[in-house]
Amino acid sequence: MKLEGAKKLWDKYKFVALVALAGAVLLLWPEGGGSSAGAESASGQPCLETRDLEGEMEDILSKISGVGRVQVLLTAESDGGRLLAEDVEESWQDSALTSRSGETVVVDDGHGQTPIVKQTWYPTYRGALVVCQGGDQAAVRLAVTEAVTALTGLSADRVTVAKWQ
Repeated sequence: MKLEGAKKLWDKYKFVALVALAGAVLLLWPEGGGSSAGAESASGQPCLETRDLEGEMEDILSKISGVGRVQVLLTAESDGGRLLAEDVEESWQDSALTSRSGETVVVDDGHGQTPIVKQTWYPTYRGALVVCQGGDQAAVRLAVTEAVTALTGLSADRVTVAKWQ
């Protein structure tokens, strides 16, 4: 009796169940087909944007009056990354995904092949340490703290300015 009721229910809602199942599979399917070609992010090491920002900050902070020689260290809470555009080919059979493949979309920018970036996310920082020659002067500490907070989005309490030995 119960089997007969389940069969009637299945016959009535089988297409709804299959569509819901296919939707769940697509939602859980990894972007880029499990390869790292579609998404790039740094892991374990400071990301390139963080190292670049540290160098640029050292450059610009050294130009503030009274700062002198300077070194910056940023700690990242999360890495930045990019999502690259992919040309995806999918094969379907009887409303079921049978295979999926893709390749990164690139354009010739005159200097070579460049991937098309769909989305970029930047690192979020946990804190900053700035060591500079003028770090013992209140006005220098304030100027450096304001500059670092403006460049990183950190609050002033997460920025430490110390005097260079």
